[in-house]
Amino acid sequence: MDRLSASGETLYVARDEAERGSDGPFYVVYRTTNRRDRWGYLCGNCGSPNTAMDTMGRIVCNDCPNQRKPTEWDAAHE
Repeated sequence: MDRLSASGETLYVARDEAERGSDGPFYVVYRTTNRRDRWGYLCGNCGSPNTAMDTMGRIVCNDCPNQRKPTEWDAAHE
């Protein structure tokens, strides 16, 4: 696992765990090497850990246009 430093915290990037994005993968990031404490995602397009996920499973990078479509969809949300 790769190490990443964000906000003074050492994080660990699992490059073998990824979600498909529109411009590149989103890699799962953990707080510990044993992968028990998930922190979030790292954008594989621009390398930013500044990502967000909404309640429908959409992942977006806040620093580039990379995003993953929602995993759940409900017509009531349109």
